[in-house]
Amino acid sequence: MSTDNVCKLLAEKYPDDFARWLLAVESPVKVLKTELSIEAIRADSVTFLQTKNRILHIEFQTLTKSTPPIPLRMLDYFVRLVRQYDVPITQVVIFLQETSNEIAFTEEYVNEMTSHRYRVIRMWEQDSTMFLNNPALLPLAPLTRTDSPERLLSQVAQSVAKISSRESRQEIAAYTEILAGLKFEKDLIRRFLSEDIMRESVIYQDIEKKGENKGEQKEALSLSMLLLNQRFGELESSIVEKVEVLSVEKLEALCVALLNISEMDDLIAWLEENGTP
Repeated sequence: MSTDNVCKLLAEKYPDDFARWLLAVESPVKVLKTELSIEAIRADSVTFLQTKNRILHIEFQTLTKSTPPIPLRMLDYFVRLVRQYDVPITQVVIFLQETSNEIAFTEEYVNEMTSHRYRVIRMWEQDSTMFLNNPALLPLAPLTRTDSPERLLSQVAQSVAKISSRESRQEIAAYTEILAGLKFEKDLIRRFLSEDIMRESVIYQDIEKKGENKGEQKEALSLSMLLLNQRFGELESSIVEKVEVLSVEKLEALCVALLNISEMDDLIAWLEENGTP
């Protein structure tokens, strides 16, 4: 999943939180389709949110290069939105990856006949506090301003670990790891967003409990498969079969080993060495 698509997914899954951040409103928000009339245009990084009397157009950008250029595209969207909905429009371009390119510091389209303004947010200039305190915005936190990458990633890991729902915690952790890759090295990300989350989360505490009863084995297997799928995608049946026969203790060991396993060959070697229940 691309970083732009992660942001689009977050904005569409948590529209109220994004509207509260960008518009400072509390009214109900609905997601509009991303295809506009006239000549259809689509972009995976575009999200349209509609409040009671305003449309919020969010454009997530990893790169500054665009065809047509971003300022012209914002004018194009603005005209189409006004024609279709006839309400005030707030447009925000959110640049995710730090750059010195002038496009990231441009907030209007200008030619000799017209001009059009829009907002620009550069994530590397944003204070991390609001993002760390809101699970919906938390995946963006690694992209915020910091003088200490280690401290910021540690704070992010602690915030992820506090999410009470297991499903939500793992989901937000996955999105956070993807976006963190825009700014930090993979080893540093895994150091905090894998080990710290595992050690501080309820899931890790659960699988540390010893025992061979069916419930514990099922839970440990579920976690192991979740981590494996996040790391490697859909697994071959032969790999799944080897994991399914592992004991609770071996599943625990596998979860910990995955903190350092990044290649399929290493996983196969681990399973061959530890495959006896």
